Formats: sequence, C-alpha cells, structure tokens
Amino acid sequence: MKPIILLHGAIGAKDQLEPLAKELSAIGYQTYSFSFSGHGQTPYSTEFSIKHFAFELDRFVTENNLVKPDVFGYSMGGYVALYLASQKPDCLGKIITLGTKFAWSPEAAVKEIKMLDAKTIIEKIPKFAAALEARHGRDWELLLKRTGDMMMDLGNDNLLDARTFSRIKNKVLIGLADNDSMVTADETNNAASKIVAAKRYTLQNTKHPIESVNATELAKVISEF
Repeated sequence: MKPIILLHGAIGAKDQLEPLAKELSAIGYQTYSFSFSGHGQTPYSTEFSIKHFAFELDRFVTENNLVKPDVFGYSMGGYVALYLASQKPDCLGKIITLGTKFAWSPEAAVKEIKMLDAKTIIEKIPKFAAALEARHGRDWELLLKRTGDMMMDLGNDNLLDARTFSRIKNKVLIGLADNDSMVTADETNNAASKIVAAKRYTLQNTKHPIESVNATELAKVISEF
C-alpha cells in the first residue's frame, strides 16, 4: 500500500481530514495524519512557525519509518510540505496541495489576521467559537493569536519565493477550489509555474473550507496524480 500523509490547515486539526483518509484507504492508500503542535489536542512546542511545522513533518516521516511518502497538504499544510521539500529534497514523494496561500505580504497578513479576532468570533459566530474550543480545547484563543503572529512573520518574510520554489524537484500538483475567497488563481498559477515538475488542478463547486470539499472527488484527483 502506498503511504500518504494528510496535513491540515491553520487553526485546523487532523480530524478534519478523516473523510479524505477513508476515501483514500478504500482505494489502496495507507494514510497517516497528525496535528501540528498547538492544534487539536497536541501540546504547544517552544516554537510556532512554518519552519517548525516542517521539522515536525520531517520527524513524523522518520519516526514512522516512511520512505518518500506522498503528501496531501490542505492550506497551511501544503505550504509546510513544499517548504520541507525545498529544504530536504529526498524526504517526500509527490506533493498535492489544495487552497494554499502563496502571496504573502504585510498587507495580506493583516487581512487574514482580521478573521482571527477571538472576540469578534465569540460575538458574531458563536457556533464557530464553540467548534474551535471543542477541537483545540480552552487554549483556542491562544491558537488564533499565535497563528496571527505566524502570518505576520510570513508577510514580512515569505518563505516560498521564486528562489525557494526552484529548489523543489518533487512532482507537485497544486490545487484551488473554484469558489475560494482566500486564495487567488493568480498566486496559485504563479506558484505552479515556478516549480519545475508542477501541475495545476481545480475543484469545481467548492469553497476554501475543507468541509466543503467532496472527499470522493479529491481522492480521485490524488490517486490519478
């Protein structure tokens, strides 16, 4: 069975990828997943950054004795996988992303951070606040704060630029939902054009949240790649 690691997005956790894991398992994949530190019920580490999450992915590969496993990364998970591939070319196999934001700048970071205001979420979207607490525990507000800080760091120093992309030799499939309101087609196409062995795909009738994705359709895209 071909191993594949499923990586969640920012303020997410591995449980969100269970529908996809079931679909992939049904067609012959051995699926693995984990929650990055500070997410789900995984304790915080001393560092909260893309570089540290890439270290956690690298460690996961080693600890599970995986040899160049394929990776599906949703949103931030795709960014982490591509960054690791740029630093350790022989660590991962094929990489598939969906809804990964590549165009980071101070302005872009400020825009994203506005959606992470805990007070506003509690007042205006109480069901979302409850879901965040159920998924991450009492420290969910801290998770939003640290995620915002990480986004600002990316805004000031985007780790995936043309130079970094040029180091990625893995076969990569970069995806975008057709109704994604957080990630643009331009930034997605630009990233794909900078990676030597990259292709693009689009999920139809889908929005950015992973919950809007048709797991059966996505599993088919992954298996065909």
